[in-house]
Parts: sequence; C-alpha cells; structure tokens
Amino acid sequence: MTKRNTQQRRHLILTQVNELGEVAVDILAEQFQTSEVTIRKDLTALEKSGLLLRRYGGAIALPQEIVSDDIDSKRKVAIAKAAAALIKDHNRIIIDSGRTTAAMIPELGNKRGLVVMTNAIKVANRLLALENEPTLLMTGGTWDPHSESFQGQVAENVLRSYDFDQLFIGADGIDVERGTTTFNELVGLSQVMAESAREVIVLVESEKIGRRIPNLELPWQQVTTLITDSNLALDTRQAIEACGVQLICAEL
Repeated sequence: MTKRNTQQRRHLILTQVNELGEVAVDILAEQFQTSEVTIRKDLTALEKSGLLLRRYGGAIALPQEIVSDDIDSKRKVAIAKAAAALIKDHNRIIIDSGRTTAAMIPELGNKRGLVVMTNAIKVANRLLALENEPTLLMTGGTWDPHSESFQGQVAENVLRSYDFDQLFIGADGIDVERGTTTFNELVGLSQVMAESAREVIVLVESEKIGRRIPNLELPWQQVTTLITDSNLALDTRQAIEACGVQLICAEL
C-alpha cells in the first residue's frame, strides 16, 4: 500500500465518520480490503491529528464543541476561574485529565500550600511551572492514549491511600437525569477519585449538557457541584439542582 493510497483511504474513512457519525473497524477492513490492524492504525493516526475519536471497535465523529476551539477557550477559562475560586490555601485536591481542568492551573498561582494529585502529565507540567510550587503527586498506572492520562488498578490503589478535599473533573457529556457521561470506557479511576474526595466538582461547557453518551461516569449521587457557563437554559438549571447538585454558572 503506497503512502498516497494510505492518505486516500484515511480521507475516505474520515468522510464516512463525519457523514455517519460512527464507523466500525471490521466493516472498514472489508470495504477497503485490508486488515483490521491497518484500519486501527488509520483510526489512531486520525485521532492523533484531532479529526475523530476512537472507541471500542471503531471510531466516532468529533463533537461539534471540540471543533469550536475559540469559543470553547473563553468558556473554559470562565469555568476554570469559578472552579479555582472554590479552592482554599492548603487544600488537598485531585485534578483529572482534560482541557477544562487543565485551564484551572494558571488560576492556582496565588494559592498557598496546595497538595495536588493528578493522572495527567500535561496537568503535572503546568503545576510544576507555578511559582508557588504546590506539592505534586502522580497516580502512575497504565497510560491511556485516548484520555492522555494514567488509568488502571495501580492508579486506583494509589488514590485509595490518600484523602482529598476536592476533586475537579470534566465530562464528555451530561445526562440531566443520570449524571456525567464519557466516550471513554475506562471509568473506574474516575469513580475512585470521587470516592477519595469530600467534594466532587464537575467542570463542563453548557453545550455538553443534555448529551446522553452511553458510558455513565459519575451518577449525581457522587457529584457535589457542577460548574458550567451562563448559556445554560433555565429549565435545565432547575432539573440539575433538583438532583441535589450545587450549580454554578460562570459568566462569560
């Protein structure tokens, strides 16, 4: 297979993903008369380029809000500032992987004596760049390229040996009736994080609220606070608050 044919195949795969919303490895392998290993390499390459999201057995199209980076960045910063305002000096916190949670880091520069656990290398590197030098803890574990974070039993066991004041975690979607949802099928670590913290604070843009992604990550019973932007509809606000969750809508 020449490089040109590989590029053509990947272009056709991406076209199908965007048109259908989802593709399967076995069907693509049959369609292009190639191996499933080759198709998986194609999907991995497309995901690394930020063009789709891998899932078990195939891939799905990028959610629209991931494409709109400029708008997202303003919302992420507003949400991150509201989240950082909840952190007191000397708090022991967990910061999960994700772009919204990572946006919190610059807001922590004036906090003293923080102890921060994370499973994300990007978060760790940003923390190390802060002048106030918070105490950094890493979960370790098995590297998951989809979430760009450490997952698995080792990470879970490390978390269980500590006690934290707050967990800051994102979500791919919010099911108003059930709780937070995710594209990632690895949800065990998120649940252990929630069990290890007295407060669970979810950071998510309003566009993700109401999207019912199949994988339930944290039920409302485990969530203390949801921070989103001010574009959230009134009826949705009331429905979330009725689940016993504190709702903070950050002004853009």
